[in-house]
Amino acid sequence: MTFMEFLKMFPTEKKVIKYFIGIRYHDSACCNHCGSIKVYQRKKTPKVFDCNDCGNTFSIFKDTIFENTTTDLRKWMYAIHLFLNGKKGISGLQLKREIGVTYKTAWRMLKQIRIAMGNVENREMFEAIVEMDETYVGGKPRKNDNNKRGRGTKKTPVIGIIDRDKKKVYAKVAMANKNGKKLTGMQLLAVLDEVCKQDSMVITDEFTGYNVLNNTEYLHLMINHSKEYSNGMIHTNNIESFWATLKRGIFGIYHHVSVQYLQSYVNEFCFRYNNRKTDMFNLILKQAIN
Repeated sequence: MTFMEFLKMFPTEKKVIKYFIGIRYHDSACCNHCGSIKVYQRKKTPKVFDCNDCGNTFSIFKDTIFENTTTDLRKWMYAIHLFLNGKKGISGLQLKREIGVTYKTAWRMLKQIRIAMGNVENREMFEAIVEMDETYVGGKPRKNDNNKRGRGTKKTPVIGIIDRDKKKVYAKVAMANKNGKKLTGMQLLAVLDEVCKQDSMVITDEFTGYNVLNNTEYLHLMINHSKEYSNGMIHTNNIESFWATLKRGIFGIYHHVSVQYLQSYVNEFCFRYNNRKTDMFNLILKQAIN
């Protein structure tokens, strides 16, 4: 969507409301309480509808990321447009300048959009051939620092799985268990079971945590990076490519992400990767509904 197309699509806030009604209710608005289509839009507050059957008053933005917002809805739509146009996202400071809001408002808007990006229902299960790997996020180690690289680092690990056929990725931040351990075999297996069907072929590197897969119904193949980079189909190039995109986005655009919000940023890049060939704008509006 170009800027001129955006202006044509959303010239007024009422147009935004009408567009969202089409996204949420398809044909016309209906009562959130009783489901009746005999509802009437208020003229002075067009976000609000009254039901003629049950007498309920409701907002079409109830239970969405836009609920209780006082920011112009056109700014919300433009924020989503800018967010998606940037291949690696947009910072809160840049959004603040682009749409004319405070930094606090811009940061909250981006946070809410990421919530919609991660709001995936009925996730499609991975099967056939998947690649599994982990990466570490949390800033680059400095000189004379004990923060090592790789699996000896104090950074936060993120586990990722890519389905080669479906071209879909799933990634999850790996928090320490009750014993303070990260990336144990059981943790890795639990993430795999969330999105992958049994009997799938799982390709990993030689990390010992993946040895737990040898005692499951998964077909586990390993590549030894110290001896060879890849051997035909046995490689993890796709998930490593996704890690590169994730890190360029975090370090290049956001610079620093706290552990508390890291999963939402991971969800953002998963959403971008999984839906790069679809209408992401409308999809975000659909997933904006809780």
